[in-house]
Amino acid sequence: MRRILLAAALSLGASHGALAADPPTCPDAAAMQAMAASLLSNAPVQAFTGNFSLADGLCAQGKLVPAMSAKLGAVVGWKVGLTNEAAQKRFGTTHPLAAPIYEATVRARSGASLPAAFGAVPVVEADLIVRVRDAGINQAGDDHVAILRHIDQVIPFIELPDLALAEMRQMNGPNLLAVGVGARLGVVGEAITPEATPDFAARLGSMRVRLATEEKELATAPGTALLGHPLNVIPWLVKDLASRGLALKPGDMISLGGFSPAVPAEAGKTYTTTYTGLLDKPVTVSATLQ
Repeated sequence: MRRILLAAALSLGASHGALAADPPTCPDAAAMQAMAASLLSNAPVQAFTGNFSLADGLCAQGKLVPAMSAKLGAVVGWKVGLTNEAAQKRFGTTHPLAAPIYEATVRARSGASLPAAFGAVPVVEADLIVRVRDAGINQAGDDHVAILRHIDQVIPFIELPDLALAEMRQMNGPNLLAVGVGARLGVVGEAITPEATPDFAARLGSMRVRLATEEKELATAPGTALLGHPLNVIPWLVKDLASRGLALKPGDMISLGGFSPAVPAEAGKTYTTTYTGLLDKPVTVSATLQ
C-alpha cells in the first residue's frame, strides 16, 4: 500500500496549476496542534484543499514547528526540498520549498538502525548537509567560492522524510509546506572540512551521488542535480528566509535536497549513499531500517 501511495505522489504532474492565493485560509493553531499530534504518532493527515495557497502552507508551517519540536528537539537549521525541476513539476511549483529541521533529524550517525515505520508515508533520500560558519553567508551572493568561505562542514546525509498525507494524490506545494516539507529523521556521516577554492566547488558539482541497498542501486545523480550545483541552494534559501524576516546564523545545518527520488522506506534494508569524486576516495553514509 505504501508503494501505491508513494507512486501516486511521485506521478503528480503540472496539472495542479497555479493555486489561488486569495482568500487566505491559514489553519488555526488548534488544527495545526492536531496535525502535529498525528504526525508525531506516525498517523496520516488530511490535505488542505480549496484555495489553500503557498502562503497558507507557510503560515501553517509556522504553527506546526513549535509542536513538532516538542518531541523532535530544537530547530537546528533548514531543509530545502524540490531542488530540481522534475520534482517541482510533480508538486505543482516553480521553485524549491523550505522548512526547519530538528535535532532528531541529524542525531543518528552513519551505521545507525532506525525504525522503518518512522512516519505515515516514510521515504528515503540521498541528500547532503552543509553547516554555516558565520552570518556572512547571508551576503555571500551566488559565488560558490564566496559561499564556501562561510561553511565549515559538508556532511554526507541520508534523509528520512515523511510525506504524511492519507491521500497522496492531494499532495502539492502548499500541503508540502504545511507538513514541514516532510522533515523528520536522518542519518549523518563523517563531516568533511570544505576548501574555499574553485577546485572544491567544482568537485561538489561534478561528483556522483549513488543511493543503493545491499541488493541493488536505487538511484544515481550528479552534484548538478540540485539547482545546477549544490551551493546554488544557499542563495535561494537566503532569499526565502529574508522574505520571512529571517536569516541564516552560525551553526545552522542546511539539508540541500534530494539527489535521488524519494523511495519507500523498507524494513530489513540497509541504505547507503556514496559520493564519488568529492574527495580522493568515495565517501559513504548508511542507515539500516528495522
